[in-house]
Amino acid sequence: MNLKNRINAINKKLSLNQQGAFAQWAVRYSPSACVGCERNSVFGNPNLSRASTSHIERQNLTVRMSMRRMTRLTNAFSKKWVNLKWSYALQFAYYNFCRIHQTLKVTPAMEAGIADHVWSLSEVIELAK
Repeated sequence: MNLKNRINAINKKLSLNQQGAFAQWAVRYSPSACVGCERNSVFGNPNLSRASTSHIERQNLTVRMSMRRMTRLTNAFSKKWVNLKWSYALQFAYYNFCRIHQTLKVTPAMEAGIADHVWSLSEVIELAK
């Protein structure tokens, strides 16, 4: 086998290895296939023809963007379940009581009539004690 054929064989083998590595990566990080979807009401009497997942998907995106521990393959994970629960509680309290939203111009708690002012983080922490 001459040098040119050896180089071509090595390049072909490298190309196959790279494709195999990509295929493993694509399978590992790709979402699983949806096998079905069913609409059910949990409570109340909602109009299921108008039901969608857009609100909860937006909430999930907000959680992932604001809490590093919710992103995939991160080193900011919670080792204890109670720490994760408190992290969620603080994030939701901040989101609903402390953060002024662009579209509302107030916090969601103020819009809902639950709060009469924008809370400070110290107020949230005092409530948690």
